[in-house]
Amino acid sequence: MTSFLVALGILIALTLFIQIISRMKIVGANELAVVAGKGSKGYITLRGGRVFIIPLINEFFIMDLRPQTTTVRVESAIAKGIVPLTVTATVSFTVASSPAGIQNAIRRILGMTEDWKELHQIANSIIEGHLRDAIATMTPEEVMTDKDVLVRNMIRVCKADLENIGLEITAMNIADVDDHRLPGVEEPELYIALLKRIQAANAEAQAREAEALSRAISTEASEQQRAEVAVCKLQNEKESLTAETRVKIAQERQRAAVGVQQVRKSADAQIAGIRSQIEAEKLKIEMLKAKYETEIILPAEAQRQKLELDTQAQAAAMRAQAEAELNQLRQTLMIISKGGQKAIQAYLIENLDKFTKPLASLLQLAPSNATTVVTGIGQTSYPPISAIHPHPIEQQKAQLLQTALGIQETPTVVKS
Repeated sequence: MTSFLVALGILIALTLFIQIISRMKIVGANELAVVAGKGSKGYITLRGGRVFIIPLINEFFIMDLRPQTTTVRVESAIAKGIVPLTVTATVSFTVASSPAGIQNAIRRILGMTEDWKELHQIANSIIEGHLRDAIATMTPEEVMTDKDVLVRNMIRVCKADLENIGLEITAMNIADVDDHRLPGVEEPELYIALLKRIQAANAEAQAREAEALSRAISTEASEQQRAEVAVCKLQNEKESLTAETRVKIAQERQRAAVGVQQVRKSADAQIAGIRSQIEAEKLKIEMLKAKYETEIILPAEAQRQKLELDTQAQAAAMRAQAEAELNQLRQTLMIISKGGQKAIQAYLIENLDKFTKPLASLLQLAPSNATTVVTGIGQTSYPPISAIHPHPIEQQKAQLLQTALGIQETPTVVKS
């Protein structure tokens, strides 16, 4: 039992030792460690040293601080004087060393330093854009002779943009400056090539002049040697003037070629703009058609269909009402026919208004001054009070008839 406990204790101690060793991270002098899950910012940084990582609580990242070198090639960079150049620069960059740059690097490129290919592409894009802008502010001669000025300007303008992603330029060198040959230019030597020839000719002339002077001094400056020096000097001036003339001619041809390309690009842009306007007008017309159909045609069609449905419903209601009235009239006639003469007289008395109103409306079309009313039907009529005065009921009927006919005079009532 004791041996088992001893073995278990040794096993636990060995496991703890292995875990401590595996969680202890060593950070090199050229590395920056980022431990997430610690500190007030949510992470801490460590440059060189060691740090212990707690499982499930901390996460460990390493950023390589070694400088990286990339080659940036800018083609068709237009310098002052409208001269297209091809400039090749060698740039060395690394993770920014300032506190703000380190924070930006942690936020933006923390996982990219394991494989610098993507960072190379990002840095190349930023440096290429600024290099193209810097070349545009300098003449070709300045680009050839004042490379240090171009480098200083590039590092100054790139600093802010690269620091925003956590990088900085440590060194930069303009490796080569050459002409960019545009389509249609067939000159064997262009602007930069001629400048190089001028520089070579000047260097050769200076060397020959120095050699001639040294020989003249060594032979006590004889007249012949002085003449030789003068001839060499004049010959050098001639070659220099010839090269400068060829440079100016090439420059003008380059300007003409660039101008033609710019005019073509401008014309293409105008044509594209006009085509886009035409397409926009077509779309506008289609939208107006759709709006016309939506706001005018469809509502009118819906209103027409609604009116047709309303008319059909009214006609159906009228037909139903007429059918009901006809059915009621048929039932009434059947009842009257079964009741005989008395039923007919009762129906006429009850519906007197229905029979008199059409007659009254007809009589209104032919005005008259007096109306004779014949009252009394058989034995059911009311007898008059005297030979002069009719019965009051008969007289009341005559007045109602007069009112219905719109006659002001008192009608004459005749007893039948």
